[in-house]
Amino acid sequence: MAVGSRSRMNGRLRALLTFVCCAVALVAVVVVGAFAQDAAQVSDFTSKGLAPCAAHWFGTDVMGRDMFLRTVAGLSTSVMVGLLAAGVSSVIALVLGTAAALGGRRVDAAVTWLVDLCMGVPHIVLVLLISYASGKGFWGVTIGVALTHWPSLTRVVRAEVLQCKEAPFVAVAQRLGCGRLAIALHHMVPYVLPQYLVGLILLFPHAILHEASVTFLGFGLSPEQPAIGIVLSESMACLSAGMWWLALLPGVALVATVLLFDAAGSNLRRLVDPQSAQE
Repeated sequence: MAVGSRSRMNGRLRALLTFVCCAVALVAVVVVGAFAQDAAQVSDFTSKGLAPCAAHWFGTDVMGRDMFLRTVAGLSTSVMVGLLAAGVSSVIALVLGTAAALGGRRVDAAVTWLVDLCMGVPHIVLVLLISYASGKGFWGVTIGVALTHWPSLTRVVRAEVLQCKEAPFVAVAQRLGCGRLAIALHHMVPYVLPQYLVGLILLFPHAILHEASVTFLGFGLSPEQPAIGIVLSESMACLSAGMWWLALLPGVALVATVLLFDAAGSNLRRLVDPQSAQE
């Protein structure tokens, strides 16, 4: 028992350290990128088309702009869009999932139909349409991503609330005379919160990737903003000239950022989910 307990404790400690490291790295990307917004726009035609070197880690583009600064600035913008969109989307999922579980058959049927409708439309097409209808730009792509990423989390919240509703401890609390508000605050919220937080964090990489995809296709952020989708889109015209670093290194940075969010969500699940905590 002592060995098993020590092993679980070491596993939780590793999960905590990994989560903290991922969170610090993501915060660093956002902060550094925010301060690099102006520097990422500076052109130096005497240094255009340089391959990666000590002075320019990611090389320079055809206008002599430092690609490392543009990549970090673009990732910062994409992460901010992802945070805002994922936050709004998670609130929508929480409200609809709770309403479906506690609102009766008609509300449950309506929410389920709405979830199936949204998931039946190709995701990227729906994001493109909403972003274009909202005027594109920062707020257009944020609204588009926020209004399309709630269905999967809604199903998770609905299932968790239904499971908690039928749990023995809720029935005992009702027999002891606890009111609905007390049961919701003391039993349902702690039961649903771990899965909700994990689902919220795991929404971030999807939101970032779809923001980059929409911007890459020209329906997202404007070209003067150093978003990662714009960086990748502009690099496509230079690949035939042998400037491979313009697409490869920003693409690797985008994948690394997404993997950081995924690792943070997976380790947070091990910390807050009772079942995962025993693994």
